[in-house]
Amino acid sequence: MDNIALISMISIFTAGLTIAIGSIGPAFGEARAVAQALSAIAQQPDEAATITRTLFVGLAMIESTAIYCFVVAMILIFANPFWDHVISQSGG
Repeated sequence: MDNIALISMISIFTAGLTIAIGSIGPAFGEARAVAQALSAIAQQPDEAATITRTLFVGLAMIESTAIYCFVVAMILIFANPFWDHVISQSGG
C-alpha cells in the first residue's frame, strides 16, 4: 500500500469520526436548550418573545460547533495538505 492510499484511508476515517463525534454534542446541546426554553416559556408566558429570541441566538452558536466539524471534515477529504506533500515528495 502506498502512502497516498494510506493518507486517503486515514483522512476519510478521520473525517467520518469528526462528523460523528462533532454532531453528537451539538445535538444534545440543542435538545437541552429547547427543553429549557419550553420550560421557561411554560413558567413565564409573558416573556416568550425574549426567551425565543435568546433561544435562537443560542441555537445558532451551538450549531456553529457542528458546522466547524463539517468544515474540518471537508478539508480532510478535499483539501488535505498531506496529499500535496506526499505527491511532491514522490515526484509525481
